Amino acid sequence: MAASELVARMVARGLTVACAESLTGGLVSAELTAVPGASAVVRGGVVSYATEVKARVLGVDDFLLRSGGAVQAQVAREMAHGVRRVVGSDLGLATTGVAGPEPQDGQPVGRVFIAAGWSGADGSPRDEVRMLDLPGDRATIRAATVEEVVMLALTVLRDLPDPSPQD
Repeated sequence: MAASELVARMVARGLTVACAESLTGGLVSAELTAVPGASAVVRGGVVSYATEVKARVLGVDDFLLRSGGAVQAQVAREMAHGVRRVVGSDLGLATTGVAGPEPQDGQPVGRVFIAAGWSGADGSPRDEVRMLDLPGDRATIRAATVEEVVMLALTVLRDLPDPSPQD
């Protein structure tokens, strides 16, 4: 339901979205594209499961990844802005975290960071990042992450400026 609402609101405002996904492996994109009419909204995405893809494709700071690992707030933030740049969307969504079964990068199973990134009316980068500690097994954590990042997108949608008219 939340994905349908997000797509409808974005269509109404003429906005686009892209997804940078790690632990969700494309599930956010799949959730959005399952909605009829999503082709007007979803520009594309990057499944950056490997750490080096986060750096090479999305432009996440390599030192940040080497020093703290892929599961941290700043990585999610940079993924969200990176995917916006790569595919040319108004809104970038990102997921990174530990779905299990083992801890990773010093983070416990269920620790997830989600982010939404966009440009303000003045062109400056804006974003919102959330840390989640989700219970459950791998499938449950991944499904909950999809739900949470879609809800985050709905929350930040009010802060996105309407696109300028095309000439």
